[in-house]
Amino acid sequence: MAINILIVEARFYEELADDLVRGAISVLKEAGATFDRLDVPGVFEVPAAVHMAASTAEDLPVGVYDGFIALGCVIRGETDHYDQICREASRALMDVSIAGIPVGFGILTCGTYDQAKERADVDRKNKGAEAARACLRMIEVRRILNQGLQ
Repeated sequence: MAINILIVEARFYEELADDLVRGAISVLKEAGATFDRLDVPGVFEVPAAVHMAASTAEDLPVGVYDGFIALGCVIRGETDHYDQICREASRALMDVSIAGIPVGFGILTCGTYDQAKERADVDRKNKGAEAARACLRMIEVRRILNQGLQ
């Protein structure tokens, strides 16, 4: 059965976003999944875009998107903006996930740019790939549960 994913990527830190996307796409191609990409300005906008796409999918033919991969990065600064964005973006994506929509969480929350680069880099921690694998697994879990545990 074909799998179609929407990658929602925050482009605020473009180099990091490119690395995260590269890692996710590699996993999706290996799994034979198709995907679309949607860019948003920053992490704050990622949950809204996922929610809008999931809501729109309900009005379109069955199977538009089987799951979503949320990618982006927040780096700690001098104010509590970091804490607010990290907490609210995580909570909002969890709300989508709990509603039964598979979401791969690839939002990096780091103290420094160097930490973020290490986590995004496909030759190092490759968190984009991890988010893609998580999304694919949750699609599989949903299908298993919809068919009834055997």
